[in-house]
Amino acid sequence: MAKYHFTKKDFEVFNIDGLEPRMAALIELIRPKLNHLGDHFSTFLTEHTGDVYYAHVAKHLRRKTNPPNDTWVAFAINKRGYKMLPHFQIGMFGTHAFVLYGVIYESPEKTRVAELWKNNVDGLLTLPDDFIMKKDHMKEDFEQLSHMSEEELLSAIERLQKVKKGELLFGKVYQPDHPALKSDDAFINEIEETFLTLIEIM
Repeated sequence: MAKYHFTKKDFEVFNIDGLEPRMAALIELIRPKLNHLGDHFSTFLTEHTGDVYYAHVAKHLRRKTNPPNDTWVAFAINKRGYKMLPHFQIGMFGTHAFVLYGVIYESPEKTRVAELWKNNVDGLLTLPDDFIMKKDHMKEDFEQLSHMSEEELLSAIERLQKVKKGELLFGKVYQPDHPALKSDDAFINEIEETFLTLIEIM
């Protein structure tokens, strides 16, 4: 039985109608994996960054009507929360899994991170060809970094800095048939390699 990697059955959870039925399936099938991933990668990130990282598994407690379209575990250096800080994420929508690092609109760190990335545009542009960029963590949309010009990337960083709802995350996505989702070992190795690459843009 899969302990870490997401399976076809996990992706199908997001086709279940209704808040309570979808949440029941999510809690049964996906959340145990998020907890295991949280345990493994909080230790991994702590070892490789020198900072203590804590795992935060999405609980979706505020939802009263609409079922969640995604779920995740986030990693940050604050034990109480992650949204206010640059953070790592592992999670999934019904269409793909994702492994990301970035900042979302709640973070007061946005300006500092934007300045850091402005000064490291070359580093961002030389990320591997299969890396992507997201401007909204709540949507499935993403852009391939390899298709972006320096001007387009700088524009996205500028938006992060100046627009209140601006967000920016970098990482990788995995369709349900991706080789990284064939086994626990493959998924763990893939995430470790992706996180090590993302640590370079912190």
